[in-house]
Amino acid sequence: MTRGNVTGVIANLLLIKVEGATTQNEICLVQAADKLLKAEVILVQKNIASAQLFESSSSIQIGAEVQFTGRMLEVELGPGILSKKYDGLQSDLEKMSGTFIEIGDSTPALDNDAKYEFTPLAVENDVVKAGSWLGFVMENNIEHKIMVPFSWKGDYKVTWIATKQTCGLHDVVAKVKDNQGNELEISMVQQWPVKVPLTGFVEKLRPGKIFHTGLRVIDTLNPMMEGGTGYIPGPFGTGKTVLQQAIAKNSEADVLVIVACGERANEVVEIFSEFPNLIDPVTGHKLDAKTTIICNTSNMPVAAREASVYVGMTIAEYYRCMGLKVLLLADSTSRWAQALREMSNRLEELPGQDAFPVELPSTIANFYSRTGIVKLNNGKLGSVTFIGTISPAGGNFKEPVTESTSKVAQCFYALSQKRADSKRYPAIDPLASYSKYIDYPEFESYSDVNIQHGWVEEINKVKEYLKIGLEARDQINILGDDAVPISYHINFWKSELIDFGIIQQNSFDDIDMRTEMERQQYMLNFMLEICAVEYQFEEFEEVRDFFKNIINLVSQMNFSEFSSSDFKENEEQARKTILEKTKNYESQGVS
Repeated sequence: MTRGNVTGVIANLLLIKVEGATTQNEICLVQAADKLLKAEVILVQKNIASAQLFESSSSIQIGAEVQFTGRMLEVELGPGILSKKYDGLQSDLEKMSGTFIEIGDSTPALDNDAKYEFTPLAVENDVVKAGSWLGFVMENNIEHKIMVPFSWKGDYKVTWIATKQTCGLHDVVAKVKDNQGNELEISMVQQWPVKVPLTGFVEKLRPGKIFHTGLRVIDTLNPMMEGGTGYIPGPFGTGKTVLQQAIAKNSEADVLVIVACGERANEVVEIFSEFPNLIDPVTGHKLDAKTTIICNTSNMPVAAREASVYVGMTIAEYYRCMGLKVLLLADSTSRWAQALREMSNRLEELPGQDAFPVELPSTIANFYSRTGIVKLNNGKLGSVTFIGTISPAGGNFKEPVTESTSKVAQCFYALSQKRADSKRYPAIDPLASYSKYIDYPEFESYSDVNIQHGWVEEINKVKEYLKIGLEARDQINILGDDAVPISYHINFWKSELIDFGIIQQNSFDDIDMRTEMERQQYMLNFMLEICAVEYQFEEFEEVRDFFKNIINLVSQMNFSEFSSSDFKENEEQARKTILEKTKNYESQGVS
């Protein structure tokens, strides 16, 4: 085993004189009093290794002994991950004693005493490869597949498979032979280095199927695809964390992985206390049963922020290989980038824009590239959909983290300070935001069949009404109500109707907080139908009063069960009001 001694300490950067061979990204253990602290080698220059420490360095002395493990930072993969709350290094927080996490505290990621009922899927003489399903156990409400270790290469022949029985995590459940005739044993647990993309699939497919979040401003106007990528930038107080939590609560994901990367501790505690009591609207089970939280808050070690996002991604990839639909949320990737900047500065590397490392764009691109929808060895599909938040200083979307992310993420959900201040939630600016997936022929084909023919054209019509309404609002604000034509007021109030009817949602209302796609389609067509009417008014006050009445009725529709008597009654009243208005035109000889 390679050993070394600490020769310098710069905050959480350690300089280590190495006696032997070491490599970048290797994990080393540093002696601090009676504990071994974990660090990762990030630079090797001759016999001096620079390592980032995942703990406070206050207890480390010059000359402290260092042991190099010969392994990269790894996660333990197996049954029992769901419902867990981990720190950035996959230590189980609930197993730690005391109110505060002590330096060097570490707990097993999985419950090694747990027993699961194993059900075989493979049979003797089956030919399998890395990622192939051998059997499954029930983890909460999910079939947790037991797979051939992802690190294995080539084909293997199953020589023995356990029958349906209760097994421990480390019990042998299958035996296989490689091409050289060596017999290998397989248990329910395996390890994988977090910074290496987890394989185990045949090919990665182009996203084309909508990932339903339940939020109309996303699903209808700027849809996310299954296996897609998106980011949510916005100034402080615009609701980034709340929006991510709303997506987590209402999405159609089979598995939910939340990475709290540098956020305030009170926000993470809220997730801890709230999620176990929430019901998943898709399955009807507890939301906590399909959720894993990796927690590395702003008052926890900075270096572990980088580890936490990779731990979250690796866990998400693992469940993807089970043919599941995984949603990965990171809040916030700005804190991750700041951790990279701090370490780059301590290494005295040549700084890029705003002192971020010059390789920041490629680091972000490599991370986002690990998402996607994949075809597994057995032809099944699995996906990792990723949405990260960004906290640009002063709401500046031109800063390096936002700009680097914009080059790789396909969906952009811009949070507006003006919308947040006017209590229009979610505060997503529908015109500043975009989804590049709308232009994908795969999505157009999917939406034509599964939503309605010409759905993309309908989305563009709505956005055009919003754009014209914004221009009309600016003219009214500049020139005044009386100085602009009535048509400007009509255009403005049409955009307000779409805003209240589609964009805004009430997370405190059990019905309005989550909207099924069938209902979104119906409401979008209804909004377009109302906006298509050629209205005639004498005074701008008349325009305001008319549309306020329609908006109130549409809002009541959103708070009613779809197709219920209340829903139909409000819709009928809205149609009646419009019909009476158009009849008045005809009676006055207005065409």
